[in-house]
Amino acid sequence: MTDLPIKKIIHIDMDAFYASVEQMDNPELRNKPVAVGGGSERGVVAAASYEARKFGVKSAMSGIIAKRLCPDLIFVKPRFERYKELSYRIREIFFEYTDLVEPLSLDEAYLDVTENKKNISSATRLAKEIRIRILNEVGLKASAGISINKFTAKIASDINKPNGQKTILPEDVIPFLEELPIEKFFGIGKVTAKKMIGLGIYNGKDLKNQTLDFLTRNFGKAGSHFYEIVRGIQYSEVKPNRIRKSIAAERTFSNNLRNLKEIKVKLNSISEELERRIERNNVKGKTITLKIKYDDFSIQTRSKTVFDWLAKKTEIDKIIDELLTQKEINRPVRLLGISLSSLYTEEKFPDIAVQLKIDFNKKIE
Repeated sequence: MTDLPIKKIIHIDMDAFYASVEQMDNPELRNKPVAVGGGSERGVVAAASYEARKFGVKSAMSGIIAKRLCPDLIFVKPRFERYKELSYRIREIFFEYTDLVEPLSLDEAYLDVTENKKNISSATRLAKEIRIRILNEVGLKASAGISINKFTAKIASDINKPNGQKTILPEDVIPFLEELPIEKFFGIGKVTAKKMIGLGIYNGKDLKNQTLDFLTRNFGKAGSHFYEIVRGIQYSEVKPNRIRKSIAAERTFSNNLRNLKEIKVKLNSISEELERRIERNNVKGKTITLKIKYDDFSIQTRSKTVFDWLAKKTEIDKIIDELLTQKEINRPVRLLGISLSSLYTEEKFPDIAVQLKIDFNKKIE
């Protein structure tokens, strides 16, 4: 590790957040296998309760497969406004301890508590207190990871899930990372892990034994990142004021769209939703992107950047009409989306992941 000042970073991760909210709000769902979304032929599971996970049900899984794994699985529709409401309540608890809060999504965030409002020196104690408050005041369970940087804290938060926490002290970081299986490293996906294993890199110690030249030669720019993180080096700070790069609205359809008239009707509804999100977040931008996913899951995007700031539906619709005529759409369409980027923003709160609008007839994106 370097001689940089040692930070105290907490990663808070809500346990099965969407599913837990549904179980909290509906007592009939408690202690039962629950999947948020996914309850249709083309549905996809957005989240699964721990009771469902015991059967192998997980997010991004086809609802059909999930039901096959767990015949008693209960599907419920997502309620993103409710999830957002509770996420903000949880965030307010975070801000009572530190202003250095970096949300990653509705259900997880980094907190830098090196210097905190409670003047508590133990980050482990702080994490426990925060988790207890979330449970008592919001009614939901959370897990936490505590360490010297975001990377290690993120890994640690997953170790004692659900409803637990793990502290990796400064002197334990290197030994911990050396023993960690390579597929457990945050940011190393299945493809990269497979490549590493093919190169004889099975754990952190194997990774640490590689030279910087070897890693950059085999993994490009990511090689230098791997070289540093396995040595406990990470310069990324908790950023409380991340700037939103884009804002979007998307819909996946119950039935594929097969003509331009249907597509225009759906895009009109999507642009209405986008305008509402633009107003709520007090943003404006200069680039409109139309996203089209076809029935074979291939994706096409069409974009246009203008000189003036855009924020209104009428302005967006005019550009969308232009983008539609760029090239004929001659295949069935599964999903449509519109995004606004090149933003000017005066947001007071950190960015959180934009939640997708669901086009229900018991279908989910």
